[in-house]
Amino acid sequence: MEADLEKVPRLGWRHLQAALLFIGLAANTILQLNVGVTVVAMTNATSINEDTPYYNWTESEKSYILSSFYWGSTLAQFPAGYLCKRFGSKAVLFLGTLGSALLSAATPHSIYAAGWQAFCLIRLLQGLCQVTWPCIHQHLANWAPEVERTRLGAFAYTGFDCGNVLAMYAAGTIASSPLGWPGISYASAGLALCWCLLWLLLGANRASEARFIGQAEKEYIMGDLQMQLSSKKRERRRAIPWRGIFTSAPFYALLCARCADTWGLATMQAELPAYLKGVLQLQMDSNAVFSALPFLLMWAMCYVYLIVADTLLQYKCLSLTALRKTYNSIALWAPASIMLAVGFVGVEQKSLALFLVTLSVGVSSAATIGSELNTIDLSPNHAGILSGILSTFTNLVALCTPLVVGVLVTDATQRSEWQLVFSLAAVVLFAGNVIYLIWGTAVTQPWNEPQEQQQLHLQEDGEEEEEQKPFKTARLEIQGAAAAAAAAEAEEVVGLGLHCKNP
Repeated sequence: MEADLEKVPRLGWRHLQAALLFIGLAANTILQLNVGVTVVAMTNATSINEDTPYYNWTESEKSYILSSFYWGSTLAQFPAGYLCKRFGSKAVLFLGTLGSALLSAATPHSIYAAGWQAFCLIRLLQGLCQVTWPCIHQHLANWAPEVERTRLGAFAYTGFDCGNVLAMYAAGTIASSPLGWPGISYASAGLALCWCLLWLLLGANRASEARFIGQAEKEYIMGDLQMQLSSKKRERRRAIPWRGIFTSAPFYALLCARCADTWGLATMQAELPAYLKGVLQLQMDSNAVFSALPFLLMWAMCYVYLIVADTLLQYKCLSLTALRKTYNSIALWAPASIMLAVGFVGVEQKSLALFLVTLSVGVSSAATIGSELNTIDLSPNHAGILSGILSTFTNLVALCTPLVVGVLVTDATQRSEWQLVFSLAAVVLFAGNVIYLIWGTAVTQPWNEPQEQQQLHLQEDGEEEEEQKPFKTARLEIQGAAAAAAAAEAEEVVGLGLHCKNP
């Protein structure tokens, strides 16, 4: 085995697959989140190209556009997981990204023809194409050896943070160029189509299907996964403990924490460009930089939090439950406090407002360690099911957030209306973490194991107790005899003492 490991390349096809997932996730995140900048650019004359059309949409119509993506993505999560298992992650992720890219390319002409209603329809269809997360989980399971899964997975997942930064910065830069807001759709589609070509040529569902992988690396990956095959077969036969899940206080605490974090993050992702333009009066090129800066800090802080958490656990400074709750408190309560302050900062204190907004988003990346990974703690056997349930609810929250903002903000230049938006987000963040602190835990729940397995454990414990019973009886007899001898000796000493006192 040692000789085989020496032949396994340090950088191989498994790392190439993780890199493809990173780029693919970044491309899909851009397709998802560039709409915040696009809507601002479409309703303000930001391009130097005079032929670019602009629209006078109401805040309510904008909120429908911003939320419509999540109408589709909420419905897509469970079917996407099934399709990945049925047809493989390569085909599902390729078709989903290709469909979203083609819809993005068709966006400008559709808006020219039918206005904001067509934009809503396209965003809904793009949401239905959003199959990224289930595909990434499935692909990593097929490619990553157990000892490398955390490292490869963490690298692939940071594609989301990279996509966040590019969606804000690149979209704003393109909007202020001669391409105008239509260029955002075309550039996003072009990037996704280029990735589709790379994925088609270099992606493979598993190591056994890769054409150019070395024999040593193939045996390393397939051998490690083969060792886990029997346990995976047992997992497939496990019944999903729906009753246990939906009567579990720790699960509901986690659900509240994830929905609260999503509310705060979705508010910033969708509405930050509108706030910077309306209240702080930033031009589109400056808006792009300052819209991207919070998410750049968020990306960097992910690695800082990871190193600190690893150190705290390694030296046993905190239990896993205490670590989760500490990080989640940072991720939710710090932004809540900052958002309350942001609502009272006006255009005359522009630098302070930008600093607070950047800090608010940056520190929230602690939620990855604080609550996102808690599904694995509660139930390693059913973490995928828990993630699917959570994703459905968090998508519903992300759907509702722009609609609520559309009701609260009728004039984007009014700071008092944004105070309501930020105050509401602060209350949601604060309440979500309070619930998590009271009922949240990192302890594996009883319903993680099937009832037969629990009964087997109880039976094994009973058998072990029966085996130890003779030894316990003998030990009790010895202890009883020793106690009787000690009592007799004490009586003799007491009698001698009385005799000395009464000669």
